[in-house]
Amino acid sequence: MAESEKDEDGGRLRTFTGSADLALSVVCFLIAVGHIYVAFDPVLSELQRNGFHFAGFAALAAILYPMWRGSSGKPAPIMLDLVIGIAVAASAVWLTFAENAIYDRGVKLAPLDWIAVTICILGAIELTRRVAGVIIPILIILSLTYVAFWGKYIGGVFSFPGLSIETVAFRSIYGDDAMFGTIARISSTYVFLFIIFGAFLLRSGAGEFVINMARAVAGKLVGGPGIVAVIASGLTGTISGSAVANTASTGVITIPLMKRAGFKPKFAGGVEAAASTGGQLMPPIMGAGAFVMASFTQIPYETIVAVAALPALLYFLSVAFFVRIEARRNNLAPMPDEGQTLGSAFKEGGASFVLPICTLITLLVIGFTPTYAAVFGIIAVIGSSWLTKNPMGPTAVFEAFVMGTKGMVLTAVLLCSVGLIVNVIATAGVGNTFSLMIASWAGGNILIALVLIALASLILGMGLPVTAAYIVLATLSAPALSGMISDQFVITQLAAGALPDAAKAVLMFGVPEQAELLSRELTYSEAAGLIQSLPLEIAAPLRDLVVPPAVATSALLSAHMIIFWLSQDSNVTPPVALAAFTAAAIAKAPAMATGVASWKLAKGLYIVPVLFAYTPFLSGDWPAMIQIFLFAVFGVYALSAGLQGCMERRFGIVMRVLCLAAGLACLWPAAFVINLCGVAAVMALLLWNIRFGASAQEASAH
Repeated sequence: MAESEKDEDGGRLRTFTGSADLALSVVCFLIAVGHIYVAFDPVLSELQRNGFHFAGFAALAAILYPMWRGSSGKPAPIMLDLVIGIAVAASAVWLTFAENAIYDRGVKLAPLDWIAVTICILGAIELTRRVAGVIIPILIILSLTYVAFWGKYIGGVFSFPGLSIETVAFRSIYGDDAMFGTIARISSTYVFLFIIFGAFLLRSGAGEFVINMARAVAGKLVGGPGIVAVIASGLTGTISGSAVANTASTGVITIPLMKRAGFKPKFAGGVEAAASTGGQLMPPIMGAGAFVMASFTQIPYETIVAVAALPALLYFLSVAFFVRIEARRNNLAPMPDEGQTLGSAFKEGGASFVLPICTLITLLVIGFTPTYAAVFGIIAVIGSSWLTKNPMGPTAVFEAFVMGTKGMVLTAVLLCSVGLIVNVIATAGVGNTFSLMIASWAGGNILIALVLIALASLILGMGLPVTAAYIVLATLSAPALSGMISDQFVITQLAAGALPDAAKAVLMFGVPEQAELLSRELTYSEAAGLIQSLPLEIAAPLRDLVVPPAVATSALLSAHMIIFWLSQDSNVTPPVALAAFTAAAIAKAPAMATGVASWKLAKGLYIVPVLFAYTPFLSGDWPAMIQIFLFAVFGVYALSAGLQGCMERRFGIVMRVLCLAAGLACLWPAAFVINLCGVAAVMALLLWNIRFGASAQEASAH
């Protein structure tokens, strides 16, 4: 039989057997090997590589994701989808070779060019609908028609005079931010090679090692099964970079473990979803986010993943604290000893995980590009697998390439297609306008801006996958947020009377009505009020004069990291909560209740971005970063205890308030003495709770 009508994806994917499956696997293998070859020997131009990348994955998407399924679950005819896939792929390839001829004609499209552009764009819309739902196709259609037709009918700041259809068509394909532009370049290089690297790790048995190691480390602790889920999901995130895939792969093991240990099904599912969401934040892969962020900010990838490590660890600790506190609230016993030790875990499969990851990190540190590091990491996986019980021979290598290619289909189609939206945002200047609106609505208050961005990310996340939500939101709001973070340095300098003379002149010229205020010493609040009220044409040059390049870079990275972290909330926040709903299915728990539990457990998604905004947590100043991290560990623990009403023993409302206050004191930015007092308060409350607190049984008796 060539085609199977049922699959493990609940009917979305078309699966194959026999010779059809072998032919598809060979195509996937050739696509993967072709990308690796081009990474080492750039025989194609960047445009051609990106076009071929989209062509290959568009064809696979058309074949694997049928246009429709009937009421009986039977997919659309395979020949129809095959013709569509070939047509879209051929059009993409044609356009990569037509660019010079189009320029020679004065940027005029020939009839064949028009046909290819039309098929390519319509194909991107349709294939994106198949792999990711209707929201992105709707946004693409609205974006393209906005710059071509209806933008001129909108009044106010979003009015756009309009471009000819030919200009829109040309820019949609060949623009720097278009289908075959910057985001497609990221997809065709870094992202795909790291997806293949992750597939090799999984095929080598590294996922099994992660579970075994987590059991050996945390299995015998109070709340051990939940902590196993946290550790396993964090390390599996290094492999997969996908919250839903992470939940599905580790959840089938960890959720039953947690339920057996006494955790409620909805809490067990929430733990797995919250921990798996952290996998997207975990260096060195971080989903596709780190690569997109490096391209947007021009900050080296290795710098981003280095400074992202402590925040990711803090997030996982925040989930682990909730798990332990919940175990204490319910007097759950540790897991029985199953004989698994670190030594036995490493002996069985540690080499296939540890050696490749160390190779990857070493290569990045000494200056290799992420592309080269990923390829050598793949080679390291193959070599190190021979030190384990699961050596990778030719068949396993072939299967890993096929697995990686199939796992990339959704991401590749999505990233190339979302370029159509980003290109319009850049062309029409919507991003700058939206940034100005955020700055205006927030009134210069970063906390209000964070709330606005969090709401926007949640709304976008209801229809867009995480990476797409980050790309769109970063394009729209990162400039405003970065400027507001930089302004904190300007405010500090103004309050300290340390502004350069040129900056004082800009202020005197820009706000002459504030001359009296500028003639004396200002308090911090007065300085903040003045700077936050400045119009952009004064604030921007003032930042350029006052803010050092290193601080400006840190502000830019902080803005993007805030948006990236907040874009994860759709994984765990109802009404969508894709990772939580996946976990609920495994836990056999109510979907919405599991979503609420995961949202509560994932509070680090909102706490850590505040630290990014108000502290040098991403500055690269490691002593300062470690200090912030240590204070934050106490703060997050206290907040978790306050929300759950328990430390080592349950407590009442007064202790809850004290814990919340102590936690906030630990996290308060730029206040070393307050932070120390907060830590002392947390320690005192913990000791009091151990000595005088009521046990769970006593609390329930009352």
